[in-house]
Amino acid sequence: MAAGEQDWKPGSFTKNFSWGPPANGLLELYESIRIGFDGRMEDVPREVFRQRVSQSGHSEYIPINFFLFNKSKNGIDHLVADELVFQALTAPHTINFDKLALFALNFSYVGRWTGADAAQRRPALWANKYISERVAREFGWSTKRISANDIEQFVETNPRYKAKSARKLSTNLNYIYEIGHLSDFSSRRVELWWVDALFLALDRLIEDRELDGEQIEPERYGSLLTRSSFAQVAGARSLEKDLATKHLVMLYSACGGRERFSDEHVRERTELTIPDVQWFAANDNRPQGAVHPSNPRILKTIPRACAMLAKYAGFDVIDADELEAFDLQGFIRVHTQRALTRLKDANVTPTMSVEELMRLTRDK
Repeated sequence: MAAGEQDWKPGSFTKNFSWGPPANGLLELYESIRIGFDGRMEDVPREVFRQRVSQSGHSEYIPINFFLFNKSKNGIDHLVADELVFQALTAPHTINFDKLALFALNFSYVGRWTGADAAQRRPALWANKYISERVAREFGWSTKRISANDIEQFVETNPRYKAKSARKLSTNLNYIYEIGHLSDFSSRRVELWWVDALFLALDRLIEDRELDGEQIEPERYGSLLTRSSFAQVAGARSLEKDLATKHLVMLYSACGGRERFSDEHVRERTELTIPDVQWFAANDNRPQGAVHPSNPRILKTIPRACAMLAKYAGFDVIDADELEAFDLQGFIRVHTQRALTRLKDANVTPTMSVEELMRLTRDK
């Protein structure tokens, strides 16, 4: 049975996760990931993660069954350190993390583990289809029309749903959408969480294919993403996002794809790609920012080791301190001024000043 045709089951999503006050957003999930991975960007045995999280007083079932990716390594079930984990371990909790986590839930690729049935590989297809078919297609991302009643009606009237009731699932899902800021998905602008979501989507798609023994070559990353439901569940589409996708897929590939979190792999890749560059280990391991000069909203946090590869792929790199205080308008102003200077040096007389160009490109 194709993934899109498999049965929909609520699983443990009907359990209470104790999200806390609405103002906390998905902080509970964020903290569970940090505790379960013990602050390390390394795959962790599923049972070890469960023990760490449960001993800390947090609930482990929702994170491991709906938000994180599972796979077996040497016969032992593991949870994979991917983009969602990277953001939880390297950045403070903000609504950007919450929106990235919502995307992970709606995208619904969580792998497989011992004892899991086929439906658990994509356990939230009811959310995936609700977003892609109802919210995106019918509502045009008018999220005010989302409600627990509407979710319940959508799920229960679908023949793929295999449970007596969808009420608890619907109220839980609606609550997560509210505290996780699904309403922000209606933006057509490229935003930080959306950039991270694209990397996470590729991580999950590649890992999912590898479960079936299929290796995805870098030249297939773009088509793999296009054929998935990424564009349908990652918010309102726009030309800006479509153009950004091409640059980000290139950056993902340049940094090593799924191997970008391995300093050893990145070092070897850097030496092969840019042989004239001398590698050195940095004392500051904080992520850096890769920003594309064509659109400063295309800003991706990357492992520090990937900096030279990002530059080679045509991105500007900003260090950790600059990243924390990144000034979008200031960046645009500097690059606009540089572009005008290049035109003047080429004896081309610009007809607009920097300020006039800024007004044309500024958000309305």
